[in-house]
Amino acid sequence: MPARPIARRRLSVTLSPLSLIGCIALGLWFGFVAIALTCWLIYRAAGPASLAPVAALLHPTTLPSTPPPAPSDVMFEQYQQNLYQHEQQQRLEQSRDSNRNLANPTCQFWLQQDQNAPTDKSRANVLRFCN
Repeated sequence: MPARPIARRRLSVTLSPLSLIGCIALGLWFGFVAIALTCWLIYRAAGPASLAPVAALLHPTTLPSTPPPAPSDVMFEQYQQNLYQHEQQQRLEQSRDSNRNLANPTCQFWLQQDQNAPTDKSRANVLRFCN
């Protein structure tokens, strides 16, 4: 038997770009509707009662107890205390560096006391006698 060539028919299909875009858009729309319908049917079949544990996990009804934040007054008082100490330290340094205090023996005494054994009393007396 001789091999006979298979006759092929030519299929000529022409689509305009507008109809091609329309078909793709229609297919996407039907896909979206099918997904939405499937989700709705699952929701109806399962019922809202069976989805309650999932909703409880997503939106907890009771908030975990957290300790109340510390009042900002404590931080403000700490800031004021640090500011006061810083100002006092600056005044002490100014009184040590001042040439005017070299002639004052009382100031020299308290400066020496504050340098050797710094206490609140010696700092107060340096500020009192050297300024």
